[in-house]
Amino acid sequence: MAKKPARFILFTLFGIFLTAIATPGFAAKEPFDQWLTKLKTEAREGGISQAILDSAFADVKLIEKVVKLDRKQPETVQTFQEYMAQRLPQSLVDSGKAMLNQNRAILEEVGREFGVQPRFIVALWGVETRYGKYTGGFSVIDALTTLAYDNRRAEYFRKELLLALKILDDNHIALADMKGSWAGAMGQSQFMPSSFVNFAIDYDEDGRRDIWTTKADVFASAANYLSKSGWQGDQTWGREVTLPKNFDLSLIDLKIAKPMAEWEALGVRKIDGSALPSRQLVGSLVQPKGGNGQTFLVYNNYRTILKWNRSTYFAMSVGHLADLIGDG
Repeated sequence: MAKKPARFILFTLFGIFLTAIATPGFAAKEPFDQWLTKLKTEAREGGISQAILDSAFADVKLIEKVVKLDRKQPETVQTFQEYMAQRLPQSLVDSGKAMLNQNRAILEEVGREFGVQPRFIVALWGVETRYGKYTGGFSVIDALTTLAYDNRRAEYFRKELLLALKILDDNHIALADMKGSWAGAMGQSQFMPSSFVNFAIDYDEDGRRDIWTTKADVFASAANYLSKSGWQGDQTWGREVTLPKNFDLSLIDLKIAKPMAEWEALGVRKIDGSALPSRQLVGSLVQPKGGNGQTFLVYNNYRTILKWNRSTYFAMSVGHLADLIGDG
């Protein structure tokens, strides 16, 4: 194969350089090498070992696809029905029932300890990673470095990157195995590094909080997150309801909470037209954007799911999947 002339190579490299500086989100930043040097200094001052810094950033890459994905979130391009159909196929429900039965003993043990119904642990597991099948193929360090260097949510992702380095330094996972989503969410529970630090549990007591391969740790970590975020183990998440004609639409707001009897008096009914439950849970009315007017009466646990992921679509999908899985 003939060698390319030096001039051709020079122009090619220059073209690559121009493309790099024109990448959306990067143009306004200082040169990457300077930025990375400052980050490493901050990490060292925070107690991260030089060995971890050397290995983590030896071949670090900025991933343009990560920036593009950060600009294109599902809720902005899909209707509620499209999202739910994609996220909750019958195969996911069937697998969820099977997974609950296969892991019933540990799920019930974890559920009792943390006060979280097993069906919700399984539903989160299913929505996040299809029960551990799809945990993401991105290098967490590369993804978080990209987003920390990008100028849209730099401060948030810089903190997550520093925590990811701490997780490596604490030997919970090897660098080569630290894979996750484009946003840096890790393992079968898709914890961001901050969630890992705050909620991950070494349930099997082997010295590692392994949310990547150890189911006991995965389930306990998810349950611990929900429990510490306000989960009520004797309540569900919500239900679809119908509204009477001429209903005051200003009441459809997560900020407005009323006990069941007050919603009943206003004409709110179950989707089949029957009366609301007699138990006086406090709930709010929600209509997902792009949901063709579908209305849901949601309770405390719905708000808790939102702390996991502040997406209405996500919280709805977890609640619905838990209902469909039931007791397996």
